[in-house]
Amino acid sequence: MINQIISEIEKVIKGKKEKIKIILASFFADKHVLIEDVPGVGKTTLAKTIAKVLGLEFKRVQFSADMLPSDIVGVNYFDMQKKEFVFKKGPIFTEILLADEINRATPKAQSALLEAMEERQVSVDGKTYKLSENFFVIATQNPKEHGIYPLPLSQLDRFGICISLGYPEREFEKLILKSERIEINSFSGIEKYKRKAKEIFTDEKIYDLVLDLGKISRDIFETGLSTRALITLLEISKAYAMIEGRDYVIDEDVFEILKYVTPHRLEENADKKIIRLYYQG
Repeated sequence: MINQIISEIEKVIKGKKEKIKIILASFFADKHVLIEDVPGVGKTTLAKTIAKVLGLEFKRVQFSADMLPSDIVGVNYFDMQKKEFVFKKGPIFTEILLADEINRATPKAQSALLEAMEERQVSVDGKTYKLSENFFVIATQNPKEHGIYPLPLSQLDRFGICISLGYPEREFEKLILKSERIEINSFSGIEKYKRKAKEIFTDEKIYDLVLDLGKISRDIFETGLSTRALITLLEISKAYAMIEGRDYVIDEDVFEILKYVTPHRLEENADKKIIRLYYQG
């Protein structure tokens, strides 16, 4: 069914199969996604399409400089009829949340996502509210825009991967220009793939590989990959192996995912430096 899911998404998002596989691997590993790209390349369409194909509820929040945390999480208000305070849920109570242009919002508004992304819950006025087990954030940011609020490291580290879609190749862009309204199918039973991703066999040498890559990153960068980042690298690698049709992880899975785990934590092309030093040994 994984290949069918990818094919359905490709009906709308053309020429981006490898990127689709990486984002799905992140979803099945329960890790959130940051998409950093210029406007107009299909970020919002991708998020909507993934939600539709996976059969999950979708909500979009347009982040702005005047946004408050309550605009995302929700707010308690006094119901005159019930004579009591009632909690009105915000858009964060969904399954797939598109946090559009997240770096337009102030750090205070951005922080409203922290607990939700880490714990799948939110706290309002001392009371905790659970989110869906499928809660998945796809955040977007426009890298070249002025007057924005850069995401703090604590927020960046909660995104499993950072990915860029880029402009489509000419042949696919032509298909997009010609595209008519397309019906796409939805699938159910995705929970079993989340369980399967966690059960993918991981040899001791893979654990050692991940630890070696982490140590190298800490040797060459002032702030290397955190333990959370290494867990993310391992778990998305397992989900990627599943998508590739294997029940075990290989080195190439880890190296492929490393490309998307490092750019928002370290710097662009950090993975190449780390892998080069790994082989020099």
